[in-house]
Amino acid sequence: MIEFQRIILAHYHEIGLKGHNRSVFETRLLKNLEALLTGFPVVTIHRISGRICVFLREGTDWDTAVAASEVIGRVPGVARVSCGFKCERDLDEMIQAALAALSEAGDFSTFKVAARRNHTDFATNSMEMNQIIGGALSEACPDKGVRMKNPDVTVGVEVVQNASYVYARSVPGVGGLPVGSSGKVVCLLSSGIDSPVATWKMARRGAVCIGVHFSGRPQTSDASEYLVDDIARVLERTGCIARVYTVPFGDYQREIALMVPPELRVIMYRRLMFKVAEALARIEHAGALVTGESLGQVASQTLDNIRATDQAVDCPVFRPLIGTDKLEIIGEAQRAGTFEISSQDAPDCCTLFMPRSPETHAKLPVVLEAESALPLEKWIDEIIDNVEVRDYACSAYKPKKLRRRRDAEIPAQ
Repeated sequence: MIEFQRIILAHYHEIGLKGHNRSVFETRLLKNLEALLTGFPVVTIHRISGRICVFLREGTDWDTAVAASEVIGRVPGVARVSCGFKCERDLDEMIQAALAALSEAGDFSTFKVAARRNHTDFATNSMEMNQIIGGALSEACPDKGVRMKNPDVTVGVEVVQNASYVYARSVPGVGGLPVGSSGKVVCLLSSGIDSPVATWKMARRGAVCIGVHFSGRPQTSDASEYLVDDIARVLERTGCIARVYTVPFGDYQREIALMVPPELRVIMYRRLMFKVAEALARIEHAGALVTGESLGQVASQTLDNIRATDQAVDCPVFRPLIGTDKLEIIGEAQRAGTFEISSQDAPDCCTLFMPRSPETHAKLPVVLEAESALPLEKWIDEIIDNVEVRDYACSAYKPKKLRRRRDAEIPAQ
């Protein structure tokens, strides 16, 4: 049997709906894949006829190809990923490649062939290819049935200008848009379940995500910071996070707890967090803040309290999980790969100096009056001066130099 070069096809859906700027999205996805596949035997990556094709080095084994395809399938922008072979535009070779691909497709009872030609200079049309290749596969696998609707395996055959690509193993990807195609956002990132999912969902919409973690240090241990780093390492595997700022926030929470009515503490914590995140967004030239809030889930996430915290900043605040219940969020966390880490207990600022009965229907005039006693500008300056930075691998991000306010004014957005 002929030994064919292994390839992996990254199919996309939403990118294919774009107009004249479609090539911008395709190029961004290609660059992201190049950066994320450096540990695999990749020869080159090309755009071919509405697909991104990853060409693997000759002699690459099946397990390595599958491992690479699993990475590709988790990259935002990829709707489906297929492992297969490159061959000549020759029907006999296509049949041999189809047999090789089918032998690696796992257990199945039924199959069909889905062939298409992208250039009419290949004489055999798509319907004829289906019949010829399908007939050869049926003859070679007499115990397998052909089913045109919902078969166990679909053998794809794509004939392009100078080659053919044949595959049988095809699995869904995460979809969405490639990271770096939709601007930049600053995400409030805790070690809990919700905010990593919100960050991941924004990355799937093409945003470069910058995390801001508010640690309870020095009033609590720094355990949550290690968990956030672990979460960021998971997101980094698919380019879904670029940088994390860590803010030691415990002392400011203590000061707020001493200076405002107990029922308003949580609102004041959140408002200061938003103001700090907005200051960092200006440094990063980010267009919005992102939180993991879900309507009504906890006291700070009622409509009145959300309105009271949003008023603290001028930039938009996105809440990707606002209409999602906890079980749905847990399912998304498992899909993103962060759930096991987020399930570990660690003291953080969310539970520090919590009042017995927090306000659930904050009135903005009351909030503003209580906040007027706080030296917010001084605190924000101190926080920006002492914020800690850690960068992660994200090909769409060019790290910004953190200009401390003691040295210079933050540049305008």
